[in-house]
Amino acid sequence: MRIFPGFGSWISKNSQQPLKAESKRSENVESKSVSEKDTNNNAPSNKKKKEYVYDEKEEMRQHILWYEEEKKHPWHNPPPKVKVTTKKGVYHMNLEVTIGAAPEMTFLWLTEPGGSSFFDEKNWRVLMENIKRKVLTEDGPRRVIKVEKAVVHDFFSLTTIPIPLHLIVEENEKDLTGKYKKEKVMFMKVFEGNFKVEPVYVDQERLCKKKLPKNQEEYKKCSGGQGKTASKLTINQYFEPYPPFNLPPLSWYIRGSTIQTSKNLLIALQNTSKIIRTAKLPEDYEEFRAKMNSRNKANSIFY
Repeated sequence: MRIFPGFGSWISKNSQQPLKAESKRSENVESKSVSEKDTNNNAPSNKKKKEYVYDEKEEMRQHILWYEEEKKHPWHNPPPKVKVTTKKGVYHMNLEVTIGAAPEMTFLWLTEPGGSSFFDEKNWRVLMENIKRKVLTEDGPRRVIKVEKAVVHDFFSLTTIPIPLHLIVEENEKDLTGKYKKEKVMFMKVFEGNFKVEPVYVDQERLCKKKLPKNQEEYKKCSGGQGKTASKLTINQYFEPYPPFNLPPLSWYIRGSTIQTSKNLLIALQNTSKIIRTAKLPEDYEEFRAKMNSRNKANSIFY
């Protein structure tokens, strides 16, 4: 997915400001991934044409609204909600988090191989690194990808160790959904899940009054094009450790560390949205903002 021309690279630049000294391994990994994609025919040559049109101007407009509003009324991130249940030895972890960015942007941060959306500012480290990525199939907005990632794990607050994740991931840009399952994950017999990004109409009560919108088009109309759209990210994660790690006290430790690691990743994602909201807009988009403001002064709806 590309939000609009040049914006992907701008995201990476702003979200990775502290990471200029990152090892060359990531650069080599990206080159390798591109090479694999080119030489192994990952995407079929007869793939279907996309059946939807992504609204780049709407995404740009949303970002400008967030940027302007952040200076007046800063967005405060609500803490992630986590609920864990167990059935026949399999843990089901349901996570919900609200992110101050448009849904398409949030989906981009979750799925793009470049950049780092999961940076821990407090401890100055990347919490999840993309090691390798290979597209297996691609059909319009849907793609199936084989990925290798490494997630930082804090071992009893004494040291940190990378936990490798080898996953098969299915993404759908149109629905902003995804699902994944393990090829190989350390200690885990079961490791799979799904995620979904949905819109949150932040200003609907203030701008739309009693006529609450049912979709983005209605929201644009009733808010006069001034309503910000945030994201609700829902993740359902299922995991079960291999024996003997499925027995207490080891199972208690793995359960607790998995929950905490997941919460840390979500908080880092929220922090990424703050970096983008407060970052100076690229010069290329100043003209767009000027036109938008001009139309607002003329009481014209610009969508």
